[in-house]
Amino acid sequence: MDGLSIRQACERDSDFVFAVKEAAFREYAEQVWGWHGIDQRELHDLRFASQDVRIIRFQKTDVGYFATSSTADAVRVHQIHILPEYQRKGLGTACMRVIIRDANAQDKAVRLQVLKINTRAIVFYRRLGFKIVDEDAIHLQMESSRD
Repeated sequence: MDGLSIRQACERDSDFVFAVKEAAFREYAEQVWGWHGIDQRELHDLRFASQDVRIIRFQKTDVGYFATSSTADAVRVHQIHILPEYQRKGLGTACMRVIIRDANAQDKAVRLQVLKINTRAIVFYRRLGFKIVDEDAIHLQMESSRD
């Protein structure tokens, strides 16, 4: 996609990543658990320090991020969030295709979980070939098989 680039996040990106999460995810968190800013920030700080966080740039502007981790057989997508004003432009699809391509090159599946109430995300992941492999009361576990 023209104008799209992805870069490794650094410590100075932490506040931006948290702001994107709040803008893109807060409405879902409020419906399931409520949004407790201090708790969300603590969780963010733990995840930011332990996951591979990448900044999504579009036309030289930071517009979102994704966070992954890797095991011997899979890449786990923990989060992918894009600022609302940049959603529905193909950026999420392009980023997920990069993640899937890189995982396939390593002969790994891509796994993620999504809130059941986030029907838009579920449709998005299904369109990319993800299948539901498990669920609990709140989440669906989804996987994209190795090609």
